[in-house]
Amino acid sequence: MYLTLSWRNLWRNGKRTLITVSAIVFAVVVAVFMQSVNRGSHEQMIDNMVRFHTGYVQLQDFRFEDEPSLDNSFPFTEEHISRAFEADDRITQVIPRIETFMLAGNDFSTRGAFVLGIDPNKEHAFNQIKDQISEGRFFERGEQGAVVSAGLARRLQLSVGDDIVLLGQGRFGMSASGLYEIKGIMKHPLPDLNNQLVYLPLEEAQYMLSADEHATAVLIGLGNERHSKPVAASLKAVFSDDELITKTWPELMPQLLQLLEFDLIGAYFMSGVLYIVIGFGFFSTILTMTLERVREFGVLLSVGMKRSRLAAVLFIETLMISLLGVLVGMGLAWLLLFYFHLNPIELTGDLAATVIEMGWEPIIPMSFAADQFYQQGIIVFLIAMVVYLFPLIKVMRLNILEASRS
Repeated sequence: MYLTLSWRNLWRNGKRTLITVSAIVFAVVVAVFMQSVNRGSHEQMIDNMVRFHTGYVQLQDFRFEDEPSLDNSFPFTEEHISRAFEADDRITQVIPRIETFMLAGNDFSTRGAFVLGIDPNKEHAFNQIKDQISEGRFFERGEQGAVVSAGLARRLQLSVGDDIVLLGQGRFGMSASGLYEIKGIMKHPLPDLNNQLVYLPLEEAQYMLSADEHATAVLIGLGNERHSKPVAASLKAVFSDDELITKTWPELMPQLLQLLEFDLIGAYFMSGVLYIVIGFGFFSTILTMTLERVREFGVLLSVGMKRSRLAAVLFIETLMISLLGVLVGMGLAWLLLFYFHLNPIELTGDLAATVIEMGWEPIIPMSFAADQFYQQGIIVFLIAMVVYLFPLIKVMRLNILEASRS
C-alpha cells in the first residue's frame, strides 16, 4: 500500500517530480564527468610510466635499488625467461633491458644520455614503441644502429643517417664506447626521457658494456595491472635463489604517486564544492515542494493518518526519486563518457602546443573506470537522502490546524 501511494503521489504532480529527478541526474552526470577527467589524466601518466619505463612488475638484483649500476646487473638468458613464464600463467611478456648513463656526442659537443638496450620486437609488443618514431625507422633485432629521442637529437643537432658517439663505463670499471648510425628519431611520451634517451639493440648494448647475457632490469607484462602483487610474489619465490627481488609499479614510482595524491587534494576540494552546490540545489527544490504540500499534509493528518505512516510514505517517495535520478544519471554519464572515449576532446592553439611539448597527446583523456560511476552515484544518493530529511521533520512537527488552513 505504501509503495502504491508513494508512486501515485510522485506522478500526481509530474512536473515537480521530473524537476527533482532532473536535478539528481544533472548532479550525477557532472560529478562523474569531473571525476573521469581528473582520473583520466592520472591514468595516462601512470600508463606511460608503466609501459615505457617501469613495467607492471620488475625483476632486479637485490643490490640494484641502493646502487643502480652495471655492476649490479644479473645474468638473464632464455632459460630465465622460460622460468619466469612458468612462475605464473598471468604473465604475458618478459622483457629484459640493460641501462646505463653515458656521454653522447657528435663532432662538436656532448650531452649526458640514458642508454637503454632493448629487444625491439618485445618492446613494441609491450608498448608499441615503434609507433613513436617521428623520423626514419626503428632498428631490427641484431642490427647495429641507434634510435635517439627527439630532444637529445635537437640538442646535438643530429638527424637520421648521422653517427652518434657513446662514451662511458661498462661492468667492473671497463671502458665502453661505440659509434652508431642513427636509424630513427622518436618523440618519447615521457618528457624527461625525451631529452636524453638513446635506444640500442639489447645484444649490442650488452657487448659494448661488457655485460653479455646480463640485464639490469626485466619488465613483466600482465593482462591486468591488478595482478601485480600476486605475480610479484610468484616470481620472488622462483628467483629467490638467484638473488633477485621483485618490485611492483607502485614501488618503482613512489614520487609520481605522491604527486598524484597531492593533485587529488585539489580534485577532492572541487568535488566537495560541487557536492555543496548540489546539496543546496536539492534543498531549494525540496523546500519548495514541501511548502506546496503543507496543506496536503495537514488534511491527511486531520482525517486520521498517523504521522509515522505519512513519514514512511515520504521516505519511500524520497527513495524512489533518488534511485530513479541516480540510475538515469549513471546511464547518461556512461553514454557521455563512452562518446568522449570514442571521440576525445581535442585541444587546440597554445594549449595544445604546451601539452605536446610536455610529451602528451593534445586531448583531454577520460577515465572509463567502472567504480567512478557507482561511487559518485552513491554520494549523490546519500546527499539526496540527507536533504529529504527536511520534509520528514516538517511532517513530525506540523501543526495540523495551521496546515489545514494554509
